[in-house]
Amino acid sequence: MSTETQKYTRNNPYQSTMLVNYVMTDKDSEKETRHIELSLEPGMTYTPGDAVGILPENRESEVADVLSALGYKGDERVLDHYKVEISLEEALRTRLAIGKLTRGSVNSYAKIAPETTKGLDFLKGLAGADNKSKAEEYVWGREFFDLITEHPGGITQPQQLFTVLQRLTPRMYSIASSQAKATDTVHTTVRVVRYHTHNRDRQGLCSGHLGERADVGVTMPIFLHANQNFRLPEDTNAPVIMVGPGTGIAPFRSYLQHRQAEGHKGDNWLFFGEQRRASDFLYREELEGMHADGFLTRLDTAFSRDQAHKIYVQDKMRENSAELFAWLERGAYFYICGDATRMAKDVETALLDSIANGKDCSPEHAQEYLSEMKKQKRYQLDVY
Repeated sequence: MSTETQKYTRNNPYQSTMLVNYVMTDKDSEKETRHIELSLEPGMTYTPGDAVGILPENRESEVADVLSALGYKGDERVLDHYKVEISLEEALRTRLAIGKLTRGSVNSYAKIAPETTKGLDFLKGLAGADNKSKAEEYVWGREFFDLITEHPGGITQPQQLFTVLQRLTPRMYSIASSQAKATDTVHTTVRVVRYHTHNRDRQGLCSGHLGERADVGVTMPIFLHANQNFRLPEDTNAPVIMVGPGTGIAPFRSYLQHRQAEGHKGDNWLFFGEQRRASDFLYREELEGMHADGFLTRLDTAFSRDQAHKIYVQDKMRENSAELFAWLERGAYFYICGDATRMAKDVETALLDSIANGKDCSPEHAQEYLSEMKKQKRYQLDVY
């Protein structure tokens, strides 16, 4: 990354223009996944594997609800994190995390709340390590608005919100383009999160912003973030195996674009998974085109809902266990991107099984083989 890029950071973002923003999933899909393209200033550079940081704003309707619940107009003056004086409305819209409620916010609220606050004993009872599970249960699916309507009276002056609420932080998205192909733009792939809890419709902070309030032409504050632990092999002849279900496809689109544009000779194998082929096959034409012309050596897909028995990417790996191991023996680099909670663990288990079968060795020896791959930076993860 050039020094030019470094002048834009999370605290000094670049005001980027939304160039492309469309839904990739079909209307029959249970998901809404969008392809986003944002402008860059000439000189801003990134490498496949990097992320783009996007600074979202809270929804105006959510801000209005919080102001109303607290009995403020929004024109009250407060000092932000840098002691800059702004209006309370601006603070709630651009500086403070009024979405997802945290245990820390509940504890801080209980500490500063006057004794007249409704249900104060209950809130104090959620504090401390011993009550962690009880507190987790309370905050799940709730936002700051729920806290102040269920337990009103805790905020007595606007500035206290900076004590109670966390700072609004940027959201990081894997970059889905290569500058060898997309010079002054950065692409990403975003699943819009929407859900209903505690009698209210909710949405993900940044994904909701991108899904509803970021039409083509609007500006978004962004910055580029290097990820040195998720890099293509320096040896351009080395084979790569990429496992990226759902929006985990993003960095691999970047990898493939880059390798193709730069004429890398190494073989490429992609495992992609989603719910349904007809409605959820992200970047289908592009990937099938790369596969048809032989650049994408292997394309294995797993669409879990297209048959009675669910099939996932790890099942496809097991089906191709012998060839997978043969690629590893040829020095292939193995990458995983996507869900950390289950997918990444299941994929690693399938990989270890392929190694154990291929080497005809114990699980312990398979683990040693994988550890060696990690040392050689041939096993890399970008999970969230």
